[in-house]
Amino acid sequence: MDHSKAPVLEALQEFRRRGDVVYGPPGHKQGRGADPRVAEVVGLDVFRSDVLLLNGLDDRRESRGILDQAQELMADAVGAEKAFFSTCGSSLSVKTAMLSVAGPGEKLLLSRNAHKSVIAAVVLNGVRPIWVHPKFDGERHLAHPPEPDDVRRRLKEHPDAKGMLLITPTDWGTCADIDGVAQACHAFDVPLIVDEAWGAHLPFHPGLPPWGINHGADLVVTSVHKMGGAIEQSSVFHLQHDRISPEVLAQREDLLGTTSASTLVYATLDGWRRQMVEQGHDLLETALSRARRIRAEIARMPGLRVMDREIVSSGLAAGFDPLKIVIDVRDLGISGMQAAEWLRGEQHVDVGGSDTCRFSASITHADDDDTEQTLLRALRALVEGADRIEPRTQVRLPAPGVLELEQAMLPRDAYFAETEHIAAERAAGRIAAETVTPYPPGVPVIAPGEVITDEVLDYLRSAGDHGALIPDAADPTVRTLRVVARS
Repeated sequence: MDHSKAPVLEALQEFRRRGDVVYGPPGHKQGRGADPRVAEVVGLDVFRSDVLLLNGLDDRRESRGILDQAQELMADAVGAEKAFFSTCGSSLSVKTAMLSVAGPGEKLLLSRNAHKSVIAAVVLNGVRPIWVHPKFDGERHLAHPPEPDDVRRRLKEHPDAKGMLLITPTDWGTCADIDGVAQACHAFDVPLIVDEAWGAHLPFHPGLPPWGINHGADLVVTSVHKMGGAIEQSSVFHLQHDRISPEVLAQREDLLGTTSASTLVYATLDGWRRQMVEQGHDLLETALSRARRIRAEIARMPGLRVMDREIVSSGLAAGFDPLKIVIDVRDLGISGMQAAEWLRGEQHVDVGGSDTCRFSASITHADDDDTEQTLLRALRALVEGADRIEPRTQVRLPAPGVLELEQAMLPRDAYFAETEHIAAERAAGRIAAETVTPYPPGVPVIAPGEVITDEVLDYLRSAGDHGALIPDAADPTVRTLRVVARS
């Protein structure tokens, strides 16, 4: 296929050349009605590029097949049989993928270190989750992806399960043995869905972790805005084999997706695919070299520990993404959340995820010598200034296994049950009717239908006191909880 082409971008360019005047949405009419104060901040070209596909970039019948061409090029670029674009982010794409495999009351294997969007999907479609617990790293207080034997064991226990959803890489860059998990699933003739939201760049360089499509996955979901070059909410479904019907996937996406898809997202997805096919290897080679230099410099900074290949050699994970720089700051006497706040406030450096132990900084093809040195200067300043950061209440981290709560009700049944709010001191032993998620990275500690324990409450309340954000709980302070009412 001709990867010098970018059908959506070319159609947008042609739309501008023709000078079409639109009498349908969007109401700003390609910026004619945009408030100049808004255009001054976001740029008038954002509005000029905000054009509908229907009766805009394409005609009423979409006879030019602009989007179809762009999706075919994407599939070819990453080795998939089919690709579908989504403009609602991978949170919705994962829900769609799950709906394409399991329906109400049916079983689906799920990694318990899944993002809150997975729990939301379980609530929405009424699937019966069969949790596959991750491999817990007690020293780092970190969950790595489950192993193939864990998946195989759960499939033997639940031979009527419809498939498996695996998360890899995790928010912290650790990776699963996709080959092994795919073989375990296919031995039971069920599909493997891979939530590879953090892995859109993986197909384009051999020095990166395994790309799901190349290692047996049936359906891979990526968020191109995370490590790629498209704008926020850009997501892609990548499909192969015959275990998941493309027609079913398209219909489920139509059920959940927007009818007002953003061609801004389509255009940046299209352009990013072209860039990666033409230049991706060299761009990512430069990024990998940059990441190696950064890691070597951090290793010389007292009080900072950067996670590296030791997690693979010790058997904790099958791989890791070297472009995700994960830095443990506990030896500085502060938390990752405090470090992130200090770096933003004092150095104007915004990092990625942060928790009680660490924070992350992603290196991508977009970084250059200036951003490399900016990060290193900020980290040196953090080391020098850490003793002046005001102490906070310590987070009481739970022991391994404490986060594996009993599932007493289906998440959907608990979520929609009659509920009551009770003081946290009285919540142990009760069934949760809400999702409680420290954010980021957004992995729920409590899911609807799980039995609350004192240890988990102690962890959540101490994390809240320390400054963790818990945005989805009815009471973000976790002083009260929403639980299933007793009959």
